[in-house]
Amino acid sequence: MEKIAIVGAAQTRYESRKTDQTFYDMVFDVTTAALEDAGLTLADIDNIITVSNDFLDGRTISSMAVGEAAGAHDKNISTVEGDGTFGAFYGAMRVLGGFRSTLVVAHSKGCEGNPQFISNAMFDPIYHRPLGLDATSAAALQANAYLTRYGVTEEQCAQVAVKNHGNARHNPLAHQPLEISVEDVLRSPKVADPLKLLDCSPVSDGAAALIIGNEEIARKAKTKPVWVKGVAHCAEEYFLGDRDLANPKALRDAAQRAYQMAGIVNPRQEIDVAEVYDAFSYMEPLWLEGLGLCDPGQGGRLTESGLTAMSGALPVNPSGGVLSAHAQLVAGLARLIEASLQIRGQAGAHQIPNVKTALAQGSHGPCGQSHCVWILGAE
Repeated sequence: MEKIAIVGAAQTRYESRKTDQTFYDMVFDVTTAALEDAGLTLADIDNIITVSNDFLDGRTISSMAVGEAAGAHDKNISTVEGDGTFGAFYGAMRVLGGFRSTLVVAHSKGCEGNPQFISNAMFDPIYHRPLGLDATSAAALQANAYLTRYGVTEEQCAQVAVKNHGNARHNPLAHQPLEISVEDVLRSPKVADPLKLLDCSPVSDGAAALIIGNEEIARKAKTKPVWVKGVAHCAEEYFLGDRDLANPKALRDAAQRAYQMAGIVNPRQEIDVAEVYDAFSYMEPLWLEGLGLCDPGQGGRLTESGLTAMSGALPVNPSGGVLSAHAQLVAGLARLIEASLQIRGQAGAHQIPNVKTALAQGSHGPCGQSHCVWILGAE
């Protein structure tokens, strides 16, 4: 495909309550910061993609509240009501379709709603909503299916939480940088068996923006371009009962197509760093299996071996991941930005040396119903 690149990016700090900022304020801040990062102005932006959700924002057509703050006056603007990686995917298609550039911005204020009540609304209204299912209880079903099938242990999942919260101590934007032990995770209050409090991501407020441009814009921007080498997405069935929750087939399909587009044959050897959507601790090893970075059932052992640590051969979530900062819809875009910063060599204290190829993965829907996989390169 034509060469397109991420040329600008910005994030807020992720916090439990941004009481001093509205959606509009956050979007304006990251939009102006992304433009400043790229050394561009609104005149260089042809298209805007906003990522928002009416349920989360508590209003219909929620994108209308932030369009102006994103610089969309007199410009083509579209809205994606899903994870930020899907918004970026749409933005990439707009650039490939003829626009010089697209600015993608996502925002979320989890403090202003009830996550359990809101996430219950994503289930079938006749059979599943009356059961009281929400994102956490559904994840517990998936965790049980995964742990039972492959013998992955709660201790191995706890090691993921220890690793990622520990990594977050090097990331000034993270919501929950923690120095904890496996025992701390296992002894934390039970939320939904087998998930404990420290197995679960926090509810965060925050926003993020990035700019995708063609080669003309990449030459004009002051930043090192991060080239999009491959990207793909896929979704599974709507009903949880129609899915094999321990087999992330949508992620496997998306990853294989992204690898093929990027020319990657051996992802374990060719990817230098990965940022994956670990909303719960068990998800990181399960997603690593779906991404083809290890065999089914081996994700827990991968963490146990230290291979996914910041000092390991395949660092995973050096930023702290979603476990350390989870602003819904923003979290996937943050994975993409963090992967970009790794390639630029600008990830600060959580920078991995000599990153040439990075993977970013976003997820949306209960138990990873849909996935979007990005492969980014320095050249």
